[in-house]
Formats: sequence, structure tokens, C-alpha cells
Amino acid sequence: MLGIDALAPAAGQQVLDIGCGTGLNFPLLRERLGTAGTIVGIDRSAQMLHQARRRARARGWENVILLQADMVLLDPGSVAARIEDGGGAAVSDAALATYSLSLMGDWEQAWTNMNRLLSADARIGVVDMQDPVGWARWLTPLARLACAAGGSDITAAPWQAVEKRCVDVVRASARGGHLQIRAGKRTDDR
Repeated sequence: MLGIDALAPAAGQQVLDIGCGTGLNFPLLRERLGTAGTIVGIDRSAQMLHQARRRARARGWENVILLQADMVLLDPGSVAARIEDGGGAAVSDAALATYSLSLMGDWEQAWTNMNRLLSADARIGVVDMQDPVGWARWLTPLARLACAAGGSDITAAPWQAVEKRCVDVVRASARGGHLQIRAGKRTDDR
């Protein structure tokens, strides 16, 4: 919710959901985008996409395009063509990566590939994890264990790409600083 609020997608836009998993972001994105907007869910896991597809079908959402692809290895041109084949636009108005970039071995390459699927003035949102801070610092061992068990790198800090490469950045954190939320308008520096 915090990531979608920070991203602030508008009705009718097309939003990439990077590492969409089972589609947990879809209801809130759809609420913002309406029926005229499009959600493009990209995930490397066929099993996750199967669940996301079931979620979309059960709710009758026809404006959801799902693609199986590894964001690190994909060819942005072929993915753009697949999005068009699914009824979407070749470039998207926004992208949201929720707890996904820190799971990718080379999240910076995933960032580059994501940007190649976005319009020049697109907004990008990243929600990811770091060690808790302040009063919650004592939870660091538990946070590290949970991240390691899930396969994510708690030290990756992919939201820093938003800080460095976007303007008009919205910043938020939650759960004792463990969750970091950033969203901003991309610049030409992809």
C-alpha cells in the first residue's frame, strides 16, 4: 500500500509490476488505474504467475497482462513486443518493484531493463528491505534471517537507485526502518 501510494499511479495508466508474484499488488493498482488502465505483471516464476492469473480471472480483470521473464536477463525489445501482443502499450507510464529487486542477483541490470520499458517521464517505485534502525535495531538478526530464508539480499538497498536517478522523490519507511519506500519521476539517465 505504501509503495502504491508513493508511486501515485493515475487512472488509465499502464504500470509494470516487477516481480509481481501472485499478484498481491493488483487489487490496489486496479483501484487506482480503473478499467482503462493496464497492469503488466512480470515474474520469472511460472508458479507465481499461475496464481496471479487465477487471481485476475477470478475477479474478471481483463486489463492484466502477465509475462514470465527474468528482469536481469530479458531483452526489453522482445518484452515490449509481448506486452503489445497482450493488448498493452510498448512503453509503460510507471513501474513498481515490491520486495523483488533485492531477490535479483544483479538488480542494477534489472533496473536498466525496467527503464527501457518505461516512457521518458515515467514514475518508478521501489519497496524493499534493510536492517531495522533505531528502536527496532534489536530485530536485525530476525530480519536478516527472514530475508536470507526468502532469498533476498538485505544489504542490496535498491531504493537508492530511485534516490540517485529520479527527481521529485517521495520517501517513506515502515517497521522500524526495515521497509524502505521510494518513488520518483525517472530522468533520461536510465
